[in-house]
Amino acid sequence: MRHPSFLGVVAVLAALCVLGGGVLVLDHQAKEHLAKGVRIGGVDVGGLKPAAARAKLRHELLPRLHRPIIVHHDTRTFEISAKTARITVDINRSVDEAMARSQDGNPIDRALRQLTGGRIHASIAPQLRYSHKAVTSLVGWVESSLARPARDASLRYTGTSIAPVSGQIGLAVKSDALQANIESTLERGSGSRTFVVGTRKIMPRVTTAQLAKHYPAVITIDRSTYQLRLYRDLKLAKTYPIAVGMIGLETPAGLYHIQNKAVNPAWSVPNSPWTGKLAGTVVPGGAVNNPIKARWLGIYAGAGIHGIDPSEYGTIGHSASHGCIRMRIPDVEELYPQVPIGAPIYIA
Repeated sequence: MRHPSFLGVVAVLAALCVLGGGVLVLDHQAKEHLAKGVRIGGVDVGGLKPAAARAKLRHELLPRLHRPIIVHHDTRTFEISAKTARITVDINRSVDEAMARSQDGNPIDRALRQLTGGRIHASIAPQLRYSHKAVTSLVGWVESSLARPARDASLRYTGTSIAPVSGQIGLAVKSDALQANIESTLERGSGSRTFVVGTRKIMPRVTTAQLAKHYPAVITIDRSTYQLRLYRDLKLAKTYPIAVGMIGLETPAGLYHIQNKAVNPAWSVPNSPWTGKLAGTVVPGGAVNNPIKARWLGIYAGAGIHGIDPSEYGTIGHSASHGCIRMRIPDVEELYPQVPIGAPIYIA
């Protein structure tokens, strides 16, 4: 007859064998199924065998991945198809990765999960590919369509008037954030394919309210009526009679800015036929043979505003100069301190 202690050992060993066998059976069953709680691209495939998981992904995941990519901004919509974005997914690899995650833990852990219905809460990104170039092109399309530079308020000129032109608020597109958002969504294989692009306003440096401060003095020249108009704080301050360039040596038309100023300036004589023996020389300021009297406001390429000898006052109101704008000495002396370097001058 067996000793009781021996029988106890046998019973324990038998129980362990039964338990071990049960663990092996449960572990084997666990290895044949994806663990509960596993999701691929947002699709719940927990508890399914690989073949069933693949079938479910084809049915639920593929249609979602084939949706277009849509970007909204206010009333504007930009869209590319999944085909254009070259979106593809490797379902087999996605399921293989999910199966590998399902084997986390040791045999006892897996057996207990199988026995109790435990979950591992694993979210697997599908093995998805897409064209980065296509996404970049979409973002570039959005940016080129929406972005605009800020435009400063400015002035519209004629020979007889100036008028404010309103500025424009610019718009910058947050392109990097949009591209990162689209690509991270595609890589996850879940989430909405519709995006709202972020933008940022760019304010102009000069607003309409700041125009008067920005343009404290403006000059317009009307060659047809031989008049110079001075505007202070965008309001007409005074009109002066002038002479302008003769035929063949016309005062240049267009928008310029006062480049330099001088009191009783020297005259750098141009190398032109009309200057005769003085060509290429410098005549000191105040010299009798210096035609630039009293003041000089340089405009462009040797042309400028200057006073003339009283003996030439009769040329005022005519096209008589060699390209410069002539003024009577009292007029140019009055004008000079009111016009800073950089002030606009429009010649019509």
